[in-house]
Amino acid sequence: MEDTQSVATLIDSTTSKIQQLQKAFAELESHRALTLNLKWKQLEEHFHGLEKSLKRRFTELEDQEKEYETKTMEAWEILEKREAAVMAKEQASLKRLQEKRDAAVSAITNALQKHRKVSAEPSAVTSEDQGGAPFVEEKPPDGMAAESNSYDMKKSYENENVEVKSYPQLVKLCQEMDSEDLHKFISDNRKNLAAVREEIPLALKAAADPASLVLDSLKGFYSMEASNLEGKKDSNLLGLRRTCIMLMECLSILLTNLDQCSASNIISGNVKNRARAIAEDWKPKLDDLDMDANNGNSLEAHAFLQLLATFGINSDFDVEDLSKLIPMVSRRRQTADLCRSLGLSEKMPRVINVLVNNGRQIDAVNLAFEFDLTKQFSPVSLLKSYLMEAKKVSSPVKTGNASSPVQNEVNEKELSALRAVIKCIEDHKLEDQYPLDPLQKRVLQLEKAKADTKRAAEVAKPQPKRPRANGVGHGPRLINAAATDKNYYTTRMTDRYPQYIYDRPYVYPGPTDNHVPSLLGSATYTLSPGHGHGHGNFFGNSFQYQAPYLH
Repeated sequence: MEDTQSVATLIDSTTSKIQQLQKAFAELESHRALTLNLKWKQLEEHFHGLEKSLKRRFTELEDQEKEYETKTMEAWEILEKREAAVMAKEQASLKRLQEKRDAAVSAITNALQKHRKVSAEPSAVTSEDQGGAPFVEEKPPDGMAAESNSYDMKKSYENENVEVKSYPQLVKLCQEMDSEDLHKFISDNRKNLAAVREEIPLALKAAADPASLVLDSLKGFYSMEASNLEGKKDSNLLGLRRTCIMLMECLSILLTNLDQCSASNIISGNVKNRARAIAEDWKPKLDDLDMDANNGNSLEAHAFLQLLATFGINSDFDVEDLSKLIPMVSRRRQTADLCRSLGLSEKMPRVINVLVNNGRQIDAVNLAFEFDLTKQFSPVSLLKSYLMEAKKVSSPVKTGNASSPVQNEVNEKELSALRAVIKCIEDHKLEDQYPLDPLQKRVLQLEKAKADTKRAAEVAKPQPKRPRANGVGHGPRLINAAATDKNYYTTRMTDRYPQYIYDRPYVYPGPTDNHVPSLLGSATYTLSPGHGHGHGNFFGNSFQYQAPYLH
């Protein structure tokens, strides 16, 4: 506004300036000996024309400014109206949400009160009208606790009403304290294991002694007379052990949802003594386990730690001994919760160091995030170290004249390492600190090399002659000469079975008794991604390629 006023003042003073210029021009003309060709009238007309042009342009600018201000005010008024409408809608939505929350809390409280009245009658315990589906007793929510947890509680009770009716047989087995048939029922319904798992805590509530039922289910954990290695190969034993762990977890969920008095009644002194005896029996068996034998997925160690956490007997065992078991279960999704339940949070820096020193950086990064130790253990540095070790493993083969099967195996291991690192970066949102583009390009490069090798192997195999359609003679099978060397087959004609050239087991330095069997007596060797289990420590180190958390 000040600039506009100053411009208007200058325009108004134009007339006086022209008059002053006229006087100066007349004085100049009087002092000259020669008459100027340029007349004052022409100068005056020129300056007046400039003055009119400036005033006209100034008026136009003022009009445009006023129009802009008018539009701006209209836009602000529209925005204010919209903001007021949005705020009104938000307030209305919050009011409706609060009404629904209050109604849900009231409904849950009323349902609990009705359930307590019904459960107080003797007939309600044995009645089958409920479908064998008792509700889980909870303390009625009150005050702020009820308001903050109403949504989760409502969902929980809705699931109870539906899921219990889905598997009434499960509730019946718990009521009968039949642990053997309970195992069988879970095994038969393993395709719907997620739904069964949600119902088990409710079914355990129907048991006369839920803790004893779970302890009874642990009898077959080590019952088979087999070595650890043979036991891991037995799918039935693996399923049984996973079921035992799941039952202990479900009992923990049940205890968490009960008040302290009810939980103490379930985990009585006799129950703790039984659990302690089982733990004392299991502990010596863990001494034979190697930390890397299960690659962080030991069911035996997990079951032992879960037993201590569920029945609250961890104080009877040395904390240092328990922390040494954590690397054996570092890939299990329940590991972090187990460590907190067992009071091992302070031991996690030492556990992470053990994992790093044994080439298990992926597990170390996951635990560092779980226990907020990323400042002490830099995730990016650990992941880069992991890939560097993977490259060290493959470098001796790449620099030499390695056979195609050996190179394929090395590429497959590097691919596994890259994919594990990429998933870890994505899980923990580390893309800004560790860009994915170079890693993904390397993955594409290795996948292309793998596909090219497979394609070359298929082209190199001679195809059998097939009879012609008219049955007369045999037609030759044409092979692309550009894809294979024209002298390839002449060099292989002396082999009686050339098709085994890529199936033959490769030879590598090792014990003298690990020689290659004869070609005719050897079995077909398939280069699958998981065949490395048969060669173990091929490159002379303990480096393990890891996968994401197991569930």
